[in-house]
Amino acid sequence: MKACVPLIVAVLCGLAWADLYLAPNSCRGRCLEAFDKHHLCHCNARCPKFGNCCEDFESLCRHEGFSHIIEAITKGEPQSISEKIYRADTNKAQKEDIVLNSQKCISPSEARDQVDRCPEPLFTYVNEKLFSKPTYAAFINLLDNYQRAAGRREHFTAQQLAEQDTFLSEVMKTAVMKELYGFLHQQNCYSTEQEFVNDLKNMWFGLHSRGKEEGRTGGFEHVFSGEVKKGKVTGFHNWIHFYMQEKEGLVDYYSHICDGPGDSYPRVLALQFSWDGYYKEMGSTFIGSSPEFEFALYSLCFISRPGKVCQLSLGGHPLAIQTYAWDKSTYGNGKKYITTAYVVSPTQ
Repeated sequence: MKACVPLIVAVLCGLAWADLYLAPNSCRGRCLEAFDKHHLCHCNARCPKFGNCCEDFESLCRHEGFSHIIEAITKGEPQSISEKIYRADTNKAQKEDIVLNSQKCISPSEARDQVDRCPEPLFTYVNEKLFSKPTYAAFINLLDNYQRAAGRREHFTAQQLAEQDTFLSEVMKTAVMKELYGFLHQQNCYSTEQEFVNDLKNMWFGLHSRGKEEGRTGGFEHVFSGEVKKGKVTGFHNWIHFYMQEKEGLVDYYSHICDGPGDSYPRVLALQFSWDGYYKEMGSTFIGSSPEFEFALYSLCFISRPGKVCQLSLGGHPLAIQTYAWDKSTYGNGKKYITTAYVVSPTQ
């Protein structure tokens, strides 16, 4: 329900006139209302920043999901924090850790042809010592926890649930996620780090139906592991999983549309490939980034710009990420699950 305007539509909101008169210092029926200097305290998105919220703001207005967070994060702040996250990614690959063989660059219209224009693998070499780092190892342990066919009901074992907790625990130890939490905490999005972690677990690993299928899936599965739906690959936006599947002979790299920006890692590749015979016409992925880096940027954009293009900056290069939320079910107090997140390539 949209925020109610006090007094004028109090009856529609189920709020008695007496309650308004007796509780001028309450947020009952006032969540996200416009600022009014005559009020004793406030319930809008900016009140946490100015320290003039009513005492029950948190308890009554958190049900609005991320709406107050979105208003609190100004237009330029995602670019600023993304640069800090970029500089904090000390676990990313160095130039000598990866040798790419990108081969044929095609136009967007050619991507529909489903023609393999690259006879050689995309990855000529990857320094697999990267994968022994705690966040990489924890991330890789999650990749085999899913069935790739969309609509197949997922069920997590106790071990798999523990692997989710391990991944979240490891990424939260990194400077990347410390930067993200610090930013969101400053914006009054989360009171404690544990609250943030709990929300990430629900947001990314919470299972929900996708479309009309009876099965249940999650955002992490779609974005990082990938799914197959109606004979096509959906999601699958992670370079580590791509490399591992290519090494096993399950991924066949076809071509790419754009490669960049810059020549250091992380960089972005918009590519075409088949996964065990199923085609991906357009898939964008970071190359050489750490798991925590991707996880942080996608989370930042979903929290601050859900369902919209999120403008970021990495090393002075502009970059945009698109996220989408699942609107048919929620968790907690009306919060939405992430369904997908990916880099918007310059050709899109």
